[in-house]
Amino acid sequence: MTLPASRPLYLLALIVSVLLLTAALYLEHVVGLEPCPLCIIQRIAVIVVGLICLAAVLHNPSPKHGRRTGARVYGVLVTLASLAGAITAGRQVWLQHLPPDQVPSCILPLDYMLETMPFWDVLSQVFSGTAQCAEVTWTFFGLSIAEGTLIAFICYTVFGLMQVLRKVD
Repeated sequence: MTLPASRPLYLLALIVSVLLLTAALYLEHVVGLEPCPLCIIQRIAVIVVGLICLAAVLHNPSPKHGRRTGARVYGVLVTLASLAGAITAGRQVWLQHLPPDQVPSCILPLDYMLETMPFWDVLSQVFSGTAQCAEVTWTFFGLSIAEGTLIAFICYTVFGLMQVLRKVD
């Protein structure tokens, strides 16, 4: 099976990133859902994937044009960023499926923690998750936001790996 050139695929991945961020901002600012710390980290991962895809679209690392190394580098970067997002989303999905008595308690607001605590302590607190991260406040086709985001990150990971492993035509 021959894959299309890299540029249209990276453009499609970029468009999906923009749509995911647009949906997140809509849910926050129009629907009124407040993002939890894990949600914010997932947004950052989507932004990073989108920026890598934008760079790939502008650079056009097509194997047909002798830019195989560039295509692989962008594929590796997308894979790494999407794996980080998948781990974060997976952690949130796990929290959402815990029995209520096992869910971690709430933590201080993120901006306050950043002002008063060392960065690594804040990161540790954020990744441990909170009761807020375990709440399912909105679903689409029966999936929580974290479950949908996890699926998106898995798709991005597969996409990145396809770019790394694809053969030159």
